[in-house]
Amino acid sequence: MYEGITTAEQNLLLLQSMIPGGEPLYIWCYTPAGTCIASSCPERLRPLLDQSFRTLGALRKVLDWADGTKETVPRIIGSSIGLQWAVTLESERNKSLIFVIGPVFYTGPNVKDIRPLLFSGKGGTHDTNWIETVCSRLSEIPVMAYAVFSRYVLMVHNTLTGQQLGLEALSSSTWKQNLPEPQSVGQRNRLQVYQSERALLEMVRKGDINYQQALQLSISLSPGVPVRGSDPLRQMKTSITVFTTLVCRAAIEGGLSPEVAYPLGDSYIQAVEDCRDSGEMTALAHTMYHDFIYRVHYVHANASYSHAIQKCCDYIELSLDRRIRTADLAALVGYTEYYLTEKFKKETGQSISSYIRAAKTARAKLLLETTDLSISEIADRLAFNTPNYFIQCFHSEVGCTPAQYRKQKLTPDDPEVPSPH
Repeated sequence: MYEGITTAEQNLLLLQSMIPGGEPLYIWCYTPAGTCIASSCPERLRPLLDQSFRTLGALRKVLDWADGTKETVPRIIGSSIGLQWAVTLESERNKSLIFVIGPVFYTGPNVKDIRPLLFSGKGGTHDTNWIETVCSRLSEIPVMAYAVFSRYVLMVHNTLTGQQLGLEALSSSTWKQNLPEPQSVGQRNRLQVYQSERALLEMVRKGDINYQQALQLSISLSPGVPVRGSDPLRQMKTSITVFTTLVCRAAIEGGLSPEVAYPLGDSYIQAVEDCRDSGEMTALAHTMYHDFIYRVHYVHANASYSHAIQKCCDYIELSLDRRIRTADLAALVGYTEYYLTEKFKKETGQSISSYIRAAKTARAKLLLETTDLSISEIADRLAFNTPNYFIQCFHSEVGCTPAQYRKQKLTPDDPEVPSPH
């Protein structure tokens, strides 16, 4: 038995008593080895949420952080499906008890969005039983605005540690940890920013739901519009407003009705204006981009496809960075490989392998146009067996080699000039 368990349970009772009874927010206590020794979560939910904490990689992030941190502020830990936790530490008898608050969604989860992410492997597992359980019980997971969640996190932290941190401490910590340091501004970096922005907007136009890596690259290259002033929140609001406007226009170019796109963009811009916290604005910006991408994606979805075939197509789009087997797709929709192969060809007019090759070629074209990745790096990123095989497939689809395609696209009109970012 871990020697701090009694105190941990006492602390949990105290902390839980500070949270209103109608607020479904749970607190957990873990040892440095990752063993849960106490929790305020109801028994009916505890196994599912504890397994989600582990499967989505949040526990590993927490343990890695707790093992080497010298920070005195709590930290928010996110996941690939938007589920959030917060972690803080208490030292006792020279051993650290790790307290975790959550999980919560900042906005109501949509199973249509989350299911493809989990089945793509982004959730860290291919355990279909767990995935289906999570999807069927999403409504039981608490939903809480960032502003409310952050206040409870600080309440718990201050009670445990005796500190008196304000909201700005959590906001600053969360903002810094979620965003890589942007590169120093230079002529070449500005070209990279331009290329990255072009990739993000092209993904909106195409409704490309496999956008996460490109979004993270863009964040690492630029923190936004370089407005300087005494109010950093104002700078963030300006950047997100500009980004929302560009995304809204790209969505219209991609086929989303202006009657839908403009009011949607306006609502996000107003929500940003109402924010008083950098972490909440960051989550809102990601939600906005995700929302527009999926709306355009559904516009492009072929209405004649059955649910099973559309599900396979979405899985392929989300899995371009790995080898996709017909067996994986068959298991996804519960068909035999033979039946799926026949049905897929009948509905799409292409074999599964041809569809996958075309999807990977389309992503390769985007990477060739908007990044400086080498041919070998692109082949590896798209899970081709060898660079030569990638070149062969690309030539078969496009009619030229990847190097020739990149040279054609790098016209004199492509600016080697400063971007507004």
